[in-house]
Amino acid sequence: MDRERITLTGAPETMLATLYARALDSRARKPILNDTAAFDAVQRIDYDFRRTGINASSAAGVAMRAKKLDDWTRDFLRTHEHATVLHLACGLDTRVFRLSPGPHTRWVDVDLPQVVTLRERLLAIPDGDYRLIASSVTDDGWLDEVPADRPTAVVAEGLTMYLHEHEVRALVEKVTARFPGGELLFDVYGTFGIKLQKLVPAVRRSGATLHWGLDDPRAIEAWGLSLVEDVRSLELPEIADMPASGRIPLRVMAKLPGFKDVGRVLRYRF
Repeated sequence: MDRERITLTGAPETMLATLYARALDSRARKPILNDTAAFDAVQRIDYDFRRTGINASSAAGVAMRAKKLDDWTRDFLRTHEHATVLHLACGLDTRVFRLSPGPHTRWVDVDLPQVVTLRERLLAIPDGDYRLIASSVTDDGWLDEVPADRPTAVVAEGLTMYLHEHEVRALVEKVTARFPGGELLFDVYGTFGIKLQKLVPAVRRSGATLHWGLDDPRAIEAWGLSLVEDVRSLELPEIADMPASGRIPLRVMAKLPGFKDVGRVLRYRF
């Protein structure tokens, strides 16, 4: 089997860490996400995944975050038969395969051109109304390619922390103004988490830089959003099923000022 050699650096390279995390989770005794497509993709990539620093515990953390966003997206599609899912900075995420949306769902993945090229080589083309747009999400113009005729779930996993606040706000306001209504589902780091960024191997070794952190989820309701759910990363329910070696440190961190707000998964309505 020919393997794809990876030459990405910076923020695009960090998508390999989350891909590897989902692959490791799929081989766990009790998988959280069970993303077997991620495992298959890893087998086709020529890359030293040790660079990511991902282990069983951090893989579980990535899988828990992804599962929460998957669950919220399913909820949205359950109540909106004719809808669009706009997946920003999709990377090599196989969310469209995990959710397997019905025939009335339009799914749009967006990422940088070099990421899209790699995605097309590694992953199958999903069935149904599927589109893959090659663009930075902060660029102008790409959103015009997405029809604005349906309620839309906008999903952004592992994106906002790599942007500056003015870029996040501009993106949110641009997207929410485009569609007749919907939900915005994404994860954030707190400002303390941003300060700890060099402790994250995938960030440090790729040369990426994290910029934006959010401590008060209601602070951005002024951007035209209404907060629906706010879940701290250290309070995700699947933590209870982790081995003690991973569960206990997370439970301790959840009680410490600063650490307890290191990350969140957020659900807004617009």
